[in-house]
Amino acid sequence: MPKIHYLDGNKNNNLKRGGTFVVIFLVLSFLMGLLGGTGATLLLVSNSKLQEVFGIKGGSVNLTTTKTEKLRLDESSAIIDATKKVAPAVVSITTTTNARDIFGQVTQQQGGGTGFIITNDGLILTNKHVAQAGESLAVLTADAKTYDAKVVALDPTNDLAILKIEASGLPVVDLGDSDDLQVGQWVVAIGNALGQLQNTVTAGVISARERQLTAGSSNDQEQLNNLLQTDAAINPGNSGGPLVNLAGQVIGINTAIAGNAQSIGFAIPINQAKGALESYKKTGKIVKPQIGVRYVTLNKEIAKSNNLSIDYGALITGGANSPAVVAGSPADVAGLKANDIILEINGERIDESHPLGGVIQKYQVGDEIEIKFLRDKKEQTVKLKLGSTE
Repeated sequence: MPKIHYLDGNKNNNLKRGGTFVVIFLVLSFLMGLLGGTGATLLLVSNSKLQEVFGIKGGSVNLTTTKTEKLRLDESSAIIDATKKVAPAVVSITTTTNARDIFGQVTQQQGGGTGFIITNDGLILTNKHVAQAGESLAVLTADAKTYDAKVVALDPTNDLAILKIEASGLPVVDLGDSDDLQVGQWVVAIGNALGQLQNTVTAGVISARERQLTAGSSNDQEQLNNLLQTDAAINPGNSGGPLVNLAGQVIGINTAIAGNAQSIGFAIPINQAKGALESYKKTGKIVKPQIGVRYVTLNKEIAKSNNLSIDYGALITGGANSPAVVAGSPADVAGLKANDIILEINGERIDESHPLGGVIQKYQVGDEIEIKFLRDKKEQTVKLKLGSTE
């Protein structure tokens, strides 16, 4: 945890108290030196007088805790309490894959990740890239029990997966509200760091909100939106683990790190996962709302290079094998076309901080939404019902 320095005011007060104590000590030492063996007697006889002169009660100096020291103790205690509340429900995930070496021999390759228990009968939330990393999955709980796990649902639009182990009476996490987070707020990350250090705890703050990035390898990339950024240390193996507030509530799922930087990690807000969990509990799979378009989120650079009149919104665009508007989709039925620019969804502006995909995920399949879009430099509106990713 970062060291908290004293404020100038408290530091000066400490110096004043310390200086008074030194003066008292020197005066008493001087008196006792002059009087030799009778000094102690004089001190006892004159105790009340010393109290009056020096403000000492009972021959001792009362040292009080400063506000800064109390703040440090309170924060440390809160981190400890939050960790104790969540850690029993955090699990380590081991993935195993069979591979052939250059001699044709089969070898096993293992990887590691993290998850957390969301129901006492064994549902576990983690990252999709953790769940798909191996041919078999094993879960190690905080009480050192090992279970075989299976993937029961994958989020088609986000890096989320739900696993299941056969168990009962398991500890579970408490899910918080990621919409209430503030930049600068203390958070705790718990995970299987480096795939070997189970339930490693690190602390930091929310560095930023609503970040967008492309994660994964060059052959398998995924666009992630509305991410939380934190400086709590997140390492390989932490993927899928919980990001926790000081109330001991999970407010994010640790997902990615910036490899060319220090202390820049990203987490999926827990509110984005709540819809996936609700969908799974209702239907047995994760179904997400969609309108059926491919798009590019506009900014100043893209707008300038393409000679566009506005620098925000979602430009509907596609390629030879990926049509801009999916045939038969809600967008197709509503009449949206390639090169239309979606400006707003139900009055919410679409931009880099509020990308189209992230805004749509706030709604449910079948909800009716109003879309404001730009076509040939003229604003228009259209209503449509959200379809599903099935």
